[in-house]
Amino acid sequence: SAMFQVWLYQLSKAGKLCVPAMNVNDSVTKQKFDNLYCCRESILDGLKRTTDVMFGGKQMVVCGYGEVGKGCCAALKALGAVVSITEIDPICALQACMDGFRVVKLNEVIRQVDVIITCTGNKNVVTRDQLDRMKNGSIVCNMGHSNTEIDVASLRTPELTWERVRSQVDHVIWPDGKRVILLAEGRLLNLSCSTVPTFVLSITATTQALALIELYNAPEGRYKQDVYLLPKKMDEYVASLHLTTFDAHLTELSDEQAKYLGLNKNGPFKPNYYRYNSVICCNYETKIYKISIAIAVDILLLGIS
Repeated sequence: SAMFQVWLYQLSKAGKLCVPAMNVNDSVTKQKFDNLYCCRESILDGLKRTTDVMFGGKQMVVCGYGEVGKGCCAALKALGAVVSITEIDPICALQACMDGFRVVKLNEVIRQVDVIITCTGNKNVVTRDQLDRMKNGSIVCNMGHSNTEIDVASLRTPELTWERVRSQVDHVIWPDGKRVILLAEGRLLNLSCSTVPTFVLSITATTQALALIELYNAPEGRYKQDVYLLPKKMDEYVASLHLTTFDAHLTELSDEQAKYLGLNKNGPFKPNYYRYNSVICCNYETKIYKISIAIAVDILLLGIS
């Protein structure tokens, strides 16, 4: 999980990690498939199973536009929801803008929002003060990690009444009769209230198994007491194993093509710094905008040097 990953890096930084560790959570096959594509489906499944909510026209705020947030937003937008984003990272915020989402502060829209979905991995993203200002019948749920993103503890006070209406669904009732629908008591919605596609589980489990095999079979000295990313070649192998499900046929490089690109014909096909972007914008206006960003980066680099 993301929390375990953070803990590993903290131990490594403090010099307290006793064994080599593999950061599977940041591998391409975990982030792009489990975090993005799985959450794109499970967010709808979880909300429908628990609330039967109609998505069309609903004002929804997704807190965080990482891989999980991107998956949730794509699904909600496709069903006609009006989706806004909150972000702390200007790069993720710019991606959200380019994907057609409005980037807001939660306090700006809290009184109008119908559904809040947290996807940050942080704590206290939705506070008691904000919950107090939400309208009657609004829904709050978490797709991030653990149960820290929504300040659920602040809702367990004498003046608020909890009413369990069905499994994993609580109505928190204010003294004036207002109800806020809290799902899974702030825990992960996709693990608590929906099914997770077995195909995605297969990808993640394969990635984890290969990471363990790599650590076990590695010659002495290859890995020290630190945290490592899964080798790119293994990410590609995991992906290739699952292509047969779609009857997908990979194109093979010729010797001349491989030499021209400076690649081994059998991979890895991308450098470690390569980002597998989820959305590709190709219209003329976007290309001009991307050029302006590239020019700005070049100017900054010249100034630094």
